[in-house]
Amino acid sequence: MKQKNKKIDYSKWGYLFILPFFACFFIFSFIPLVDTIRYSFFEYYRSGIKEIGPNFIGMENYASLLGSDMLKYAGNTLILWIIGFIPQIVIALTLAEWFVDARLKIHGTQFFKVVIYLPNLIMASAFAMLFFTMFSTNGPINSILMSIGLTSQPIDFLGTAFGTRSLVGFMNFLMWFGNSTIMLMAAIMGISPDVFEASELDGCNSIQRFFYITLPLIRPILAYTLITSIIGGLQMFDVPQILTNGQGTPDRTSMTLIMFLNSHLKSRNYGMAGALSVYLFIVSGILCFIVYRMTNNEDPDGSKAAAKKAKKQRRG
Repeated sequence: MKQKNKKIDYSKWGYLFILPFFACFFIFSFIPLVDTIRYSFFEYYRSGIKEIGPNFIGMENYASLLGSDMLKYAGNTLILWIIGFIPQIVIALTLAEWFVDARLKIHGTQFFKVVIYLPNLIMASAFAMLFFTMFSTNGPINSILMSIGLTSQPIDFLGTAFGTRSLVGFMNFLMWFGNSTIMLMAAIMGISPDVFEASELDGCNSIQRFFYITLPLIRPILAYTLITSIIGGLQMFDVPQILTNGQGTPDRTSMTLIMFLNSHLKSRNYGMAGALSVYLFIVSGILCFIVYRMTNNEDPDGSKAAAKKAKKQRRG
């Protein structure tokens, strides 16, 4: 009798290896998420030493937030994100294209990669403290401007909405443009050189090649960069928190949604904090879905469109 060959099933080891991740996710992420949603429907806060609740109040927390300054803080968050993201993506795309372009023959690209990525390694809190010290009325920036005669008195950078927002946006740009540049460089390097050679034979210049070849082919990475930036922008906290000492000065023009959420947590109003967290979750999901639909191309090579066109011609 011939002995049957027994197949060894290794799939169980795969499930065993991913089990710790799902256990940690369930304990430290999923359960707190469900608990946050549950608390959003309850009145639960402390008044002095007295604890109120939890009392079920339905959607009252959500309605109260809509009647508060939440929309104003959402506008602040959007402005701060735009100020940091637009120069970040423009400069990251420009640097990625320059470093990858073999015709420019840029030397020391590895050195430049390290230099532009270094700010990403610095903690945001340290960055904020550095800028707070540099741009204060008694800081070195004002000292330099006064010593060279550009101004006769110190400039209160943090005393105006424009100055504070500009500093927050500039810090976010400095911290993240290097990371975006590295990712976009990897995406461009993944494009086949034959495509660029064919474009040169067809007479494409650098601008045409960038807009008609490079950008469409790196669309998935651009979508990923934009989605992660939106999520990071909605979670913006540490830089404006430290730079304005948690007050969102001047006149709360730099108060972000997470700073507003943190104020509820400090006052131990867990119901309002939970409702605001749910709002942030919903807005993040909607924005990410819109960006994905706008940047996702289901027919990158045009084969589906050509097939539909041929089908219509056969019918006609």
